[in-house]
Amino acid sequence: MRRRVAAATGCLLALVMTLAACSKNTGQHGTTDSNRKLVGVIATDPKDSQGPAPEVTGASKGGTFYVLKSAKISHLDPQRIYSFVGLQAAPLYARTLTTWKDDGKGNLKLVGDLATTPGEDVNKDCKTWKFTVKDGVKFEDGTAITSKSIAYGIARSFDADLTGGPTYIQEWLANSADYDTAWDFKANKASLPPGLTTPDDKTLQFQFAKPHCDLPFAASLPFTAPMEPAKDTGVNLDTQPLASGPYKVTKNVPGVELDMERNPNWDPATDPVRHQYPDKFVWRFGADRDSADNRMISDSGPDQTALAWDDVSTSLMAKVAGNAALSDQVLTSPTPSEARLSINMQRVTDLSIRQALNYAIDRDDLIKTLGGANVAEPVTTLMPPSTIGYQAYDAYPAGKTGDPAKAKEVLAGKTPSLVLAVMDDEQDLELGTQLKNNLEKAGFKITVKPVPEDSMLDAVGEKNNPWDLYISNWAADWPSGASILPPLYDGRGIKDSGNNDVSYMNDPAIDAEFDRVLAMDPAQQGPEWAKLDQRVMKEIAPAVPLYVDVRYVLHGSKAGGLYVGSVFGYPAFTNAFVKS
Repeated sequence: MRRRVAAATGCLLALVMTLAACSKNTGQHGTTDSNRKLVGVIATDPKDSQGPAPEVTGASKGGTFYVLKSAKISHLDPQRIYSFVGLQAAPLYARTLTTWKDDGKGNLKLVGDLATTPGEDVNKDCKTWKFTVKDGVKFEDGTAITSKSIAYGIARSFDADLTGGPTYIQEWLANSADYDTAWDFKANKASLPPGLTTPDDKTLQFQFAKPHCDLPFAASLPFTAPMEPAKDTGVNLDTQPLASGPYKVTKNVPGVELDMERNPNWDPATDPVRHQYPDKFVWRFGADRDSADNRMISDSGPDQTALAWDDVSTSLMAKVAGNAALSDQVLTSPTPSEARLSINMQRVTDLSIRQALNYAIDRDDLIKTLGGANVAEPVTTLMPPSTIGYQAYDAYPAGKTGDPAKAKEVLAGKTPSLVLAVMDDEQDLELGTQLKNNLEKAGFKITVKPVPEDSMLDAVGEKNNPWDLYISNWAADWPSGASILPPLYDGRGIKDSGNNDVSYMNDPAIDAEFDRVLAMDPAQQGPEWAKLDQRVMKEIAPAVPLYVDVRYVLHGSKAGGLYVGSVFGYPAFTNAFVKS
């Protein structure tokens, strides 16, 4: 992530999107759908955005649902949320302009959440967007949620002190990456950013200088959650956010415990996706992965109604995967999070070297090093399978274990010396060794350079970093090539530091293609992104796609309604209940 349709009211253009051809999980047990085909649409019928959400089979009201996590949630303030756990916890207490209906089986539908529809593209040019706020939506104190409180929530995301959240809408309104200097929130609290207006209490309108057809998708992120100006406590909102969802925060001891109880002013008739089954959600922090997993395996007392948030530890994976009795307590699925071997094109300028790297990679051994099929699945595309319009292909077919002979043929006698940067944790050091041994069989000379884990992301984002190769990860904020290919490979965004384009690819012809596709009707974009995926790999080869993460978590025997979300690939709580 991290970086990163159409309509009259009640008459949005249909966006029917095939997200993935497949994704088979090869784990032995678990709640998952093998070979599921992800299909997504933007709702065309306003009824899809109405509540209540369909009842979950077997669900019952009552009880306390526990979540065990090693570290605290970094932000609860909706305008600052950008971690996976934050994105999955936020829907419990914060509603947004739009949201995803997700059945946990691969069927997605973008609907209005606080809005009556996923938005109206007023002039059919993606520059002017209109949202109408539903009747009956309220804050936890009973105050009505209006277009003005939603607009204020968006406005406060311009505050330079409220760091951490996504910045799409801010940049689009300001028409600049320097949105916080283009419009000063602190100096203009009584007004709204240019381009954002509220003609009345029910109407919110965006006016952009350039087309932004992805606005309905972006509006599903927590930074469109509403906020009452009088209740805005600035940075302290992280401790006690103002609820608009089915639960409200009643206790927060940072790093220890977070309690959420039912919000009596949430109206299920207005909500198309959420439920209010448990009396309470209790998050407990501090237990390491082994401890949390062992508690799930023991399955006693309150742990029967708990989820261990973090993936099953490597030390316990074989024990869990080999125990048929735990089958119903495993939640597993491939995710949209993809790892790639990024190639620094400022240093590795020879296309044949980049192509040879692709032929050389032994993905099978790489995944064994990671921990096996319950941890990762191989990919050969820049976009993961869970992407709009995904098409499977392999630009450099080398089989599961790579083709060193073909790589040497492409190198034509060259023996490139390359520096591979890896994080200095145990797993990445092992990956570095695996990659070194793998690539040296194909004629490369690899020097592995450990980099401190807490500085790796910033370090590779430095334009003049001293490395040729590094493992990078990316998970899109919504399942579209628009939130994958341009952020990672549009050279016009390269700056001295803080880069997402860590391959430092800068190809004007491809950049022009990005612009062309982004300006298209979103219903037509999916296949175009798939074509661009192949073109970039065949003509430029800025990276070696490696694998997608597989989610593999444990829960108690009485924790019901859980599924791995199709958008972010982490456990979702909208249907959660305590089994009676």
